[in-house]
Amino acid sequence: MIQSTSGQLKSIPTDTRETDPASAPYLSIANLWKAFGAFLALKDISLDIHEGEFVCFLGPSGCGKTTLLRAIAGLDLQTRGSVLQGGLDVSNLPPSERDFGIVFQSYALFPNLTIEKNIAFGLENSGRNKSEIVARVAELLELVGLPEQGRKYPAQLSGGQQQRIALARAIATKPGLLLLDEPLSALDAKVRVHLRHEIKELQRKLGVTTVMVTHDQEEALSMADRIVVMNEGVIEQIGSPTEIYRAPANLFVADFIGEMNQIAASVAADGRLQVGEKSFACLDHNFAAGTAVVAAIRPEDVIPHQTGHVAGEGEENCIDVLLDEMEFLGSFWRCHLRNERFGVSGLIADFSVNAIRRLALERGQTMTVELPDSRLMAFARPEAQG
Repeated sequence: MIQSTSGQLKSIPTDTRETDPASAPYLSIANLWKAFGAFLALKDISLDIHEGEFVCFLGPSGCGKTTLLRAIAGLDLQTRGSVLQGGLDVSNLPPSERDFGIVFQSYALFPNLTIEKNIAFGLENSGRNKSEIVARVAELLELVGLPEQGRKYPAQLSGGQQQRIALARAIATKPGLLLLDEPLSALDAKVRVHLRHEIKELQRKLGVTTVMVTHDQEEALSMADRIVVMNEGVIEQIGSPTEIYRAPANLFVADFIGEMNQIAASVAADGRLQVGEKSFACLDHNFAAGTAVVAAIRPEDVIPHQTGHVAGEGEENCIDVLLDEMEFLGSFWRCHLRNERFGVSGLIADFSVNAIRRLALERGQTMTVELPDSRLMAFARPEAQG
């Protein structure tokens, strides 16, 4: 579908490539280290990315995700380790000899050049004749939904439009790899949400292997085929958005991705979790009896029941709580629950509007909640990690 002035991405015929996990990786990073003096920014990173994948590097500021992206691009050469792209060892090649396009947070458009000339900049050194360049620029402007903006200058466009032009310039030469360094962080929230869907749609149309750096977990969850969660220069977990969110590998990932209740617990002899005087069934784990752990459950996994609910089959993890605070967040209520077993921070639960209405829940009342054993996880306590 083409809407010439709406700002929507255009649907034009392109080749698409499906990811085959059994095939050789398109981008392979092996035992990569990066040191800045005595500081180790990256520590023995190994990662394979397949052709056509959209992979997000996600983590807090200073975790090494941008350093890893720059190493892939050759902008900051690794201290040791290798980078292979399409079977070619590019570890020590300068950026100009690597096959990638890159989009920065700051757009990096040339302010003194028109939009057309910004997009054409890389094409002019690629051996194409003038007519081919003009046709390619027109195609790209159509693709990013800005066909009538070519004669304007960057300052005449909005931030979201400038980012689309930066994206068009990055893919102009049809690179095998697209690198995105926090491309949406400078935009306001509404534009950011809109543009992330457009970038993902464009990536699918082109089938270009894409690596994006972000600290925004919502961006990563909504855009990525796989997420690489990083912390302090190492990879904590690699997986699909669903795997990362529903089955975090450790407490750092569980805490960094979304909301997570954390409750001090210990492991009972039968593998259950002991919280105060109450024992809870939980997901399988490898902790020995007596080990101090953190019991964890997402707010949306807490099931509300009326006070005095009689637990049925499979409902052994029921407990009475005080509904202490309620916050209306549109599609659900965020409820703060109190029980001495959960410590001073209590328990956070997200209940649907319908559940609140059906159970007639109000602040200050006692109710029963269930912590399903299929969603109650156990993690090593922070002081026991590393």
